[in-house]
Order: sequence, then structure tokens, then C-alpha cells
Amino acid sequence: MIRGLYTSAMGMTTQMQRLDVVANNIANANTTGFRSATAVQQSFPDLLMQSMHAYPGESADTMYGVGRASLGVTVSDVHVNFESGAFRQTGGTLDLALSGNGFFAINAINREGEVQEMFTRNGAFTLDANRTLVTMGGQHVLGQGGSITIPDNGEIYINGNGEIFVDGDQIDTLRLVSFENLQSLRQHGYNMFTALPTAGEIPFDGQVQQGFLESSNVNVVREMVEMINVSRAFEINQRMVTIHDGTLGQAVSEIARR
Repeated sequence: MIRGLYTSAMGMTTQMQRLDVVANNIANANTTGFRSATAVQQSFPDLLMQSMHAYPGESADTMYGVGRASLGVTVSDVHVNFESGAFRQTGGTLDLALSGNGFFAINAINREGEVQEMFTRNGAFTLDANRTLVTMGGQHVLGQGGSITIPDNGEIYINGNGEIFVDGDQIDTLRLVSFENLQSLRQHGYNMFTALPTAGEIPFDGQVQQGFLESSNVNVVREMVEMINVSRAFEINQRMVTIHDGTLGQAVSEIARR
């Protein structure tokens, strides 16, 4: 019975984690270049209990008495969906979208307060007071030589290769990268990713679309259905906790009488 309490409680915790992921997807349904995520569930490893409690040579079947008993589920990973979103035309000179599995490189502040290269699909850029190309959050967009400064009083044109021209003169080229293993990218927040060494940076082979922005790839209807499923799973586990608690209380009362 106590084991049943823990299993049901673990199920409730797992559904809360799944709900956090779904809620984040829905909250960013209109965020430019956002990538939706899915919480991956996995059975809690039986091996830990075996190593702690089983006698040498004892199998899980004999340890549990009658067959195997599940130890519940937990969230093992959060899988990011890197499918492209739809493009919408804005006409903005510094609004950029990427076709293909590529990213804009930017300099951002990590959780340790250090400047680190990060990657984003959000191409809604602007100029700061020094006419440096930045994200809406103020992070510097990177070119081949670092930060990009746009000269004053000139028409800005960015071609499909990310080359930046002002009045016909090329001033820099956007640093655009792709990765061999997209699942080695980690969401950092503010619609940015960091890359693990296993990501395997490769050249970007897509195209830059000036005057367009990429919508998020969140399917709101699917996320709402997932939210309903998560809520129902949580309620079932909550009901099981109540049942186990009542059964345990009844057992204690009966033992006390005897």
C-alpha cells in the first residue's frame, strides 16, 4: 500500500512536469521562431530497487512475489520539435527568417553571468543606440567578425546567404550555423539554445528571407488536447492516492483493534 502511494505520487509529479511543458508551448504559440517541446515519459528503473533489496541471484520476479510490479513513471527527457514554422511577411528591413535547419548566432549572458554564444530562430532584429544589430532583448547578433555595426544613412539589404549590404557595399555576413544532432541543443530561455559538444556544428545550407518572420511551430489544438489528457491522468493518480490512504488507514485501525 505504501508503495502504491509512492507510485501514484510519482505519477502526479510526472503529470505536473508534462503540464509545465504544455503550458510553455501554449504561452509561446505566438512567439517568433519558437520550437515546441514534448515531455518523454519512461518507467522508473527497477534496477535501483533490485540492487538495494534483492539477494544475490534473486530475480525481480521472485523479489516481488507474484510477477513484476511497476514503480511508476517519470519524465526522462524533453524532446524539442525542430520542424519549421510558417513564414509571415512583415516587410521589415531587419526582420529575417531562415529556411532550413539553421540558426542565427548571438552573444547572450548565461546563468553564470558570462557572455556565451547561443542560437535562435527568432530573426526579429533591431538596432541599438550605437547602430549595432541586436535582438529585441538587446543581445548582439553575430557576423563573421563578431558584433555587426550598421552604417548610418544607407539602404540595408540582406541576401539569401546572409550577406549584409548598405547602399550596395558589403559590410559583413551573418553567422549562420546548423547542427548535425539537433537533440544536443538545450533550451536556455528567451527562445535561445545552447549547443552541447555532441551537437556537431555544420555549415548552414538554407536561405535567409528578408522581410519575413517565422511563426512558432506550436499546434495549439494538439496542445489543448494534451492538456486535457494530462489533467485526467493527474486526477486518476490523485484518486489513487486517496484510495491508498484510506486503505492504509483502515489496515492500521484493524491491526490496532487486534
